[in-house]
Amino acid sequence: MRAALWLIALFAAAVAAALFAGNNQSTMTWFWPPYRVDMSLNLAIVLIALAFAVLYAALRALGALLQMPHQARRWRAQQQERGMNQNLLEALSHLQAGRFLRARKAALAALSTEQSLSASRSSPPYGARLRATAHLIAADASHALQDAALRDRHWQQALQALPQAGSTQDAEIREGAQMRSARWALDDRDAPEALRRLAELPQGAARRTIALRIRLKASRLAGDTRNALDTARLLAKHRAFSPAASASVVRSLLLASIRDARDTSSLQQFWLSLDEEERAMPEVAIPATERLIELGGEAPQARSWLLPVWENLTARPGPRTDNYLPKLVQVMVSCLGRLDGAWLARMEGAANTHPHEPRLQFLAGMACVQRELWGKAQQLLARCAPQLQEPLLRSMAWQRLALMAEHRGDSQAAAQAWKQAARATVVLADNPARQD
Repeated sequence: MRAALWLIALFAAAVAAALFAGNNQSTMTWFWPPYRVDMSLNLAIVLIALAFAVLYAALRALGALLQMPHQARRWRAQQQERGMNQNLLEALSHLQAGRFLRARKAALAALSTEQSLSASRSSPPYGARLRATAHLIAADASHALQDAALRDRHWQQALQALPQAGSTQDAEIREGAQMRSARWALDDRDAPEALRRLAELPQGAARRTIALRIRLKASRLAGDTRNALDTARLLAKHRAFSPAASASVVRSLLLASIRDARDTSSLQQFWLSLDEEERAMPEVAIPATERLIELGGEAPQARSWLLPVWENLTARPGPRTDNYLPKLVQVMVSCLGRLDGAWLARMEGAANTHPHEPRLQFLAGMACVQRELWGKAQQLLARCAPQLQEPLLRSMAWQRLALMAEHRGDSQAAAQAWKQAARATVVLADNPARQD
């Protein structure tokens, strides 16, 4: 359609020119004393058009001639800029390939080219970012080559190359440089320096996954378990690890926090900082209660910590119960002091609900001993003692039966019970790992 319109316009112009020029009888006279030149108007129009074309071509040629030095300078600057970009790409590729000397050499070549461009006032608008990036590559290569002094010098020059109130890209490069410096400090096993440099990051950058990973490693290296635990929870929230890995890391830090507690007040404060789901985890609640008892905590408080775990394990028996129930029973036995009726009812109810679980029978029997219900205790312990698989629990059951037999004056039953307790103790001594 456009070609047809152009064709129609061309025919119209040809028709108009033919009508104007074919019957045009006008003339034009040029006076240049003492000369006079007469010509037709058509010829005058043609001569004027030719003169304009020649003058325009001459001016264009003169402009191109005058622009040749500038074009030459621009071409040389363009070639230098291409070489600078090529050197920077080579530095990145060498750094990724582990050729650190070549990477630093290529980065220094890019910096040299950028400096020459700046001296000739031909530096590209992104020259500051390119200079900072080249310095960071050289710093990374120097760090890999164990040249800390040169690494720090390039890092400082990278920060100086970027304006303080620059663009968003400048800010991102600055944040990246700070994260790299924190990573270098972590590689040097200088955890306080790594944490200090991370603290200098803006709030948004400090919550990025890479920064949180560095913070987690630095906190663990510095022994700051509480900070490491908070960081691990943020990483789990951001899905930085797989669910299994996140649970493993958080669980290990929780156990480390429990071990680091030096008194009951610090342990209680840590317990209050946990959420309900973490308090109900057997792998956390049982060691925390055990640590509380070791530090001299009160038995009622210890039992209150174990209540969610007790309800979960006794309500839904299964493989998880087999893994944690022996340790739970052992810890529960150590905190039976000042046992109230509610807990006694829970233990008896669990024993009645699961009559084929000897560990629950053992715990109920020990609770009856604590409440001086000797007959019921004798019945429960005598039933479960031969069935207990854990040497420690079996030894405790037989010892308690022996003491009750001595109290009744039944020396034969006491001797038999002491003999069974001794056998369990020998098994435990031969294999201490079976005490749980």
